[in-house]
Amino acid sequence: MKSTSIETVADRQLRNNTSFGQTVRNSFTMAYRGVLKIRRTPEQLFDVTLQPIIFTLMFTYIFGGAISGNVQSYLPVIIPGILVQTVIGTSVVTGVQLREDMDKGVFDRFKSLPIARIAPLAGALLADTIRYTIATVLTFIMGYIMGYRPEGGLGHVAIAGILVIVCSWAISWIFAFFGVIARTASSVQGISMLVLFPLTFLSNAFVPVDTMPNWLQWFVNINPISHLVTAVRDLVNTGTIGREVGVSLIGAAVIVVIFAPITVRAYMRRT
Repeated sequence: MKSTSIETVADRQLRNNTSFGQTVRNSFTMAYRGVLKIRRTPEQLFDVTLQPIIFTLMFTYIFGGAISGNVQSYLPVIIPGILVQTVIGTSVVTGVQLREDMDKGVFDRFKSLPIARIAPLAGALLADTIRYTIATVLTFIMGYIMGYRPEGGLGHVAIAGILVIVCSWAISWIFAFFGVIARTASSVQGISMLVLFPLTFLSNAFVPVDTMPNWLQWFVNINPISHLVTAVRDLVNTGTIGREVGVSLIGAAVIVVIFAPITVRAYMRRT
């Protein structure tokens, strides 16, 4: 019994003393584990494959004529909005799956391995960037099928996609924090949607801000989702890298600076 205790302490000390290079390697290994999970259970990708298609069709044909007069005129407005909504919404899965792994005891098994303690968390965050990339590509493909032709060119479309992926990765730290502190996966999803839905729908993603009541416009104008949607529209529709791109990146950096330390601290306490 005593030897088991000594080994546990030794293993813990080894994990705490892992080098930066080993931590990075361990994190990428855990990210590869996340990719394997997606390969073995492809239904995990339903949200990033079906949602862009359904939302694009639904919002375009319901609101296109009422807001822009016709579908073609509405596509430059709605495609960036759907892109941001879909990819940002996908980041919720980070916290949900993190909580599920912790509930199933997966992270308890990782404790017995001579790996960096932070690697499972970092790997989960890295693996989910694949989901964001799939959602981004499918949204643009769906828009192209419907007749959307970004005037900003392919290069600015790629920049817009990378911008959304980076911002979504930053926001995933918030939901990772919920995943660590919440008691169940369903509560993580409930809390996350309670935060996310007002931000995405009370934005300029689907309708012009000037059509909203004055008391609501002030919130929409300061909403970080609105800044990101505007940045994406400027990039893909006019090829402009303007102020909103900088605002979005600064916002993403602020989120990481605030939530990464408290998420890691809470994770270390739980594991």
